[in-house]
Amino acid sequence: MDNKEITLLKRALDRQVKARKQAESILEAKSKELYDTTRHLQEVNSRLENLLSEKSSELNEIFVNIVDPYVVMDLMGNIIKMNDAAREFLGCGPDEEVDLSSYVHKDYIEYTYNSFKSLVEVGTIKNYRPKLVLKDGTIRTVEVNGSIIYDENRVPVGAQGIIRDISQESEIKELLGNQRKQLDIIVENSPLGIILTDNEHIIKANNAIVNLLGYSIEELKKQSLDAISSSEHTTESQKLMQKMDDGELENFSVVRTFIKKNGKQLFTKTAVSAVKNQQGEIDYKVIILEDITKELEAEEQLKASENRLSSLIANLHTGILVEDEDRNVVLANKMFCALFEIEAPPHRLVGINCENAMSGNEHLFKNPDFEVSRINKIIQKKDLVLSDEVEMADGKTLQRDFIPIFNKGVYNGHLWTYTDVTISKNYKRNLEVQKEKYSSIIANMNLGLLEVNLDEIIQTVNQSFCSMSGYTEKELLGNKATDLIKITDSDTLNSKSEKGLKGESDSYEVEVLQKDGTTRHWLISGAPRYNDSGKVIGSLGIHLDITAQKQLELQKEALVKELEKSNVGLQEYAHIVSHDLKSPLRSISALCTWLNEDYQDKLDDNGKYNLSMMQEKVEAMDSLIDGILKYSTINSDNIENSSVDVNEVIKEITDIIYIPEHVKVVVTSTLPTIYADRTKVHQLIQNFLSNAVVHIEREKGLVEIGCIETKTHWQFSVKDNGVGIPKEYHEKIFKIFQSVGNKERSTGIGLSIVKKIIDLYEGQVWLESEIGEGTTFFFTLKK
Repeated sequence: MDNKEITLLKRALDRQVKARKQAESILEAKSKELYDTTRHLQEVNSRLENLLSEKSSELNEIFVNIVDPYVVMDLMGNIIKMNDAAREFLGCGPDEEVDLSSYVHKDYIEYTYNSFKSLVEVGTIKNYRPKLVLKDGTIRTVEVNGSIIYDENRVPVGAQGIIRDISQESEIKELLGNQRKQLDIIVENSPLGIILTDNEHIIKANNAIVNLLGYSIEELKKQSLDAISSSEHTTESQKLMQKMDDGELENFSVVRTFIKKNGKQLFTKTAVSAVKNQQGEIDYKVIILEDITKELEAEEQLKASENRLSSLIANLHTGILVEDEDRNVVLANKMFCALFEIEAPPHRLVGINCENAMSGNEHLFKNPDFEVSRINKIIQKKDLVLSDEVEMADGKTLQRDFIPIFNKGVYNGHLWTYTDVTISKNYKRNLEVQKEKYSSIIANMNLGLLEVNLDEIIQTVNQSFCSMSGYTEKELLGNKATDLIKITDSDTLNSKSEKGLKGESDSYEVEVLQKDGTTRHWLISGAPRYNDSGKVIGSLGIHLDITAQKQLELQKEALVKELEKSNVGLQEYAHIVSHDLKSPLRSISALCTWLNEDYQDKLDDNGKYNLSMMQEKVEAMDSLIDGILKYSTINSDNIENSSVDVNEVIKEITDIIYIPEHVKVVVTSTLPTIYADRTKVHQLIQNFLSNAVVHIEREKGLVEIGCIETKTHWQFSVKDNGVGIPKEYHEKIFKIFQSVGNKERSTGIGLSIVKKIIDLYEGQVWLESEIGEGTTFFFTLKK
């Protein structure tokens, strides 16, 4: 149902309501007149005990004059009197006793009870609207207006009322209500923005408007549309609005721009319709906004695209010529003019007939008669032609495409494209020569070449592959590669083949059984084969026989295993030797101690000195054995890495080693926490500190420890102000049994241990030193 029908129904309903109200006014006046008459009779004739019985004749006359059903009932709902309209409405006979309460619909019983109670208390009832179920089963909605009837003592003895059938009116209201709900649902869910305005303010708006403009409904109601409109298109819209106000227009449509709450522009197609009252005056206007921002953007992009396309065609390196169905030029570009030596600009060619233009220009073609005939045949057939070659008189070769243009099945002309392929054609000729050249190289190179398709059927082999496999070219071609070439590890081959089919290149080693049954080792480098469209059609493999190298690798692996066993044996030997050597040393040390204690009063100074020297040599020998044992046990197998705070390690070392009183150890910066073997880090730093503190002969000694961080390593430094190390010893001191100076207690192993630990952590060690100034050791440990 459209808006016009709804408006008509509303107007009909309004008229019916007005008519009903007038009838109600008449009935109320009659009712009051009856009521006043009854009161007057009660006062004048006190002898009448029952008003209903004595005034029956008067009531009958009134009943006859009332059009709507009129009833008088007792307080129990039993009808005492009713007019013909009431009998007809209720479907009752002349003498039939009627209980009006029995007609009340079950859903309205409680409502009826409360209304009747109110009637008794107040004395009147208006607009009581129950539903009644009549005898024939029909359900009617009625409106009852009535009043209480009192006796001479003002005691309620009955009630009277007019029953008006409002079923049709209720149905119309319900229909209008449903239509209004449907219309509200449509409006609220419409993608179009809908506004109701009185010209000055927005009365109502749907959710789409909120989404389009970004304002809430409350914010919109506080302002007019002009307040959020852009100046663009506003003047035109205002003129049309004025015409509508003047009665010249009932509706119009215009493009209008609004400013959204976020400041952006909203381009809309705005439709405005006037809603008038019965006097023909505009009550309000309905404005429908359709967002066309994207459409306008698309139009702008299309225009820009057309401009770019025109510019592209004009500057293409391909000659473009468009002809209509009569072979008149529609479009040409610069390259077309250049290819055919046309001096006029492209736009001057529009409208020229190409068939006539061919006359006088045949000299441009190498074979003029053939080219003219060829062009005519192509146009007559009207079929797509691609890569058609044209030989020009100046030696150039043009490649030509013919594209017919149809619109709904109707031929509208055609498009020619011309490309100069002279260089590429010469390149192809050279490429063929190069291909022959490289085919000869591939056929005779020492690497075996094998090409297979997706089904692993051999397509191409060279002589080297035949020699490697033991098969002839005839035996290989056309057969499945895996049927002839036996690979011991087939899983590896299958996985690598799958990679090749996916477009991945790879290199791998395989063990192959040749035709004669011998085992060989091949290195295969595989790559996918593509067709012109880039689709994988097979794979290509380059094969190298590495049997000799593989045998050397196997020998090397065997030697490595033997070396590992030997190292293990040497470590065990070092432990045994150290134990066996230390036992006699301990005995010698004990004997020296006993001699010194037993013969202390008999030994002269020379004897005591010799015993002391013997004890020192034994201790030096013990330190040397410990150093050898530590050096032999440093390897990656016994490393247990964890987080190590180097600051704590420094503190532990300075607490246990001997530091002369004149030497001070200083940490110049906060040292890091590293991931390493704590014992190895302890050994490393202890050796550096021990060396530093014992080689300082100054009155005030200073050892400084610092660290800086690089991208991959920690770089530590241990600086002292000792005697310094001669340059010729900078490399030697890191080798085993090498030391500087004549410190007899030095075993020459400490810095060798340092070097070995640093090597384990992929670091480096070096030093900077000046004689008499001091030494700085640097070492790095990988993070």
